Amino acid sequence: MNISLKGKYALICGSTQGIGLATAKVLAGLGANCILMARNEDALKAAVAQLLQNGQQQHSYAIADFSQKQELSDAIHNITSSHPVAILINNTGGPKAGPITKASPEDFESAFQQHLVGNHLLATAVLPGMKKLGYGRIINIISTSIKTPLPNLGVSNTIRAAVASWAKTLSNEVGIYQITVNNILPGLTDTTRLGSLIESTAASQQTDVETIQKGMISSIPMARFGQAEEIANVIAFLASPAASYVTGTSIRVDGGRTPAI
Repeated sequence: MNISLKGKYALICGSTQGIGLATAKVLAGLGANCILMARNEDALKAAVAQLLQNGQQQHSYAIADFSQKQELSDAIHNITSSHPVAILINNTGGPKAGPITKASPEDFESAFQQHLVGNHLLATAVLPGMKKLGYGRIINIISTSIKTPLPNLGVSNTIRAAVASWAKTLSNEVGIYQITVNNILPGLTDTTRLGSLIESTAASQQTDVETIQKGMISSIPMARFGQAEEIANVIAFLASPAASYVTGTSIRVDGGRTPAI
């Protein structure tokens, strides 16, 4: 099975921590030239320093805030003018937790810009290079909420579903160029984001963090939180030549938690 990414350029967003950083490490281990994108330059430098270097790879970073459309546009065009991006990992921090009845119109607008518009801007920028290569992988890290809406994540549930629909539509249009588009749906994964969600839920329910944590774990058939590396391994498969006939899918990596077939 060919999972080598030698010589391929991969752009990984939100890659200074959590699933994004774990993904960059796995892709680098498979030979990819990784370009990390996030807001904090110091964190980006530290993340790049953690990537495997076989002596031929060229790892780098780009600074961009997904909430700033022009900044993001400038960053991706600087990248594509120098390198043909074969792999795009769309990943950015989720909208703040809270019930949908408490969400303002601005909350939805901000999340739509950061997630769907940002993903689309990056995807359309890398598509010409992918077409020339005859190889492309666009992988969106979203949420199991597109299968079953999650409590206390009103804005996130709404926007994630929109991203999934966008991705499926895009996959239908670019498949003819041997470009695949897939979504990864992480379950409860041991990251900073999950810690924040646990704290927010505990506060809203006026209980302690340990109670919320135990309740979450009890909902997972595998009886534990996932690890970022476990999500990254599935992403790496989808990014590889081995996944050449997998497109338009949304793959759950959630320990069996989502109550859907």
